[in-house]
Amino acid sequence: MLMLVLCLTLAGCCTTSGANDPPEPQVVVKTRIVDTACDWTRPIYVDKADVLTDDTAKSILAHNRAGQKVCGWKPKSK
Repeated sequence: MLMLVLCLTLAGCCTTSGANDPPEPQVVVKTRIVDTACDWTRPIYVDKADVLTDDTAKSILAHNRAGQKVCGWKPKSK
């Protein structure tokens, strides 16, 4: 009788190898980059009355050329 109680007590401390456990859920992280710059940027137009430094004019030209290339901006018709 003592052996039976001892065996039952020891059997309660045993663990399974995990073969019957459900697999752990895996978390999949995907990074998606959405460029919305064409939605909120516009070309910069200069008036004849505007006075610009050379650096400002170069910056405006670079901005407008990038917009033409990336967003498909067209020159303003007169």
